[in-house]
Amino acid sequence: MSDRRVVVLPDKAQLAEGVANRFVGRLAQLTQEGRPVHISLTGGSMGSAVLAATAAHGWASNIDWSLVHFWWSDERFVPRADAERNAGQARDALLERISVPAENVHEPAASDDGITLDQAAYAYAAELARYGEDDRPWPAFDVCFLGVGPDGHIASLFPDRSEVLVTDRAVLPVRESPKPPPERITFTLPVINTSADIWMVVAGADKASALGLTLAGAGQAGVPAAGASGTADTVVFVDQDAAADVPEDLIDPEY
Repeated sequence: MSDRRVVVLPDKAQLAEGVANRFVGRLAQLTQEGRPVHISLTGGSMGSAVLAATAAHGWASNIDWSLVHFWWSDERFVPRADAERNAGQARDALLERISVPAENVHEPAASDDGITLDQAAYAYAAELARYGEDDRPWPAFDVCFLGVGPDGHIASLFPDRSEVLVTDRAVLPVRESPKPPPERITFTLPVINTSADIWMVVAGADKASALGLTLAGAGQAGVPAAGASGTADTVVFVDQDAAADVPEDLIDPEY
């Protein structure tokens, strides 16, 4: 597990651009190795803003997107065309603007695909297992993006719920989510924590308290974000408004 470092940028616009700059640079480095690269995306306004800034980046056209596989740490179980779908937002912001093969976009099933929520979670776990290694039935993500809710949730792992404690499954169905829509699909923490780099992107004063608890080492049951840690790096990118409770010694001005 890696120590957390924090990168503070002035506002949401500069936060999105700063993360996108680093993401494109990381992709350029990884794809030069000539191997498949696995990226886990997140939803929300900042997730989409980072992807839109990535698409607009001057180096984006130089990335070998045929090597890049996209996944989602969670998805809303709603119709495929619903604006709430994380995958739909990502397609609009980035995926439809780059030359990534369709088979490299691993989108969880939607509620109008003719299967149940449980079947959708099982199918997504089976898709992950196609790219697993050894005894691990999922890929090790090179970069896993995560948002953090005001309550400290990540993906669809919410505080004081059983899903955040599950370690023997890769994907779970979520019912009666405290944040709408009520039905979702989510990675478990073991999948998230196999990622080399975990990048949390956090903006807004309403996230400051949850971020402070995360960085203070709160228990993952009550603050799921505190349980996320990459095997190489765990970086929290924040705007100034979200950084109110960040200890000065955790801020890395050079990352």
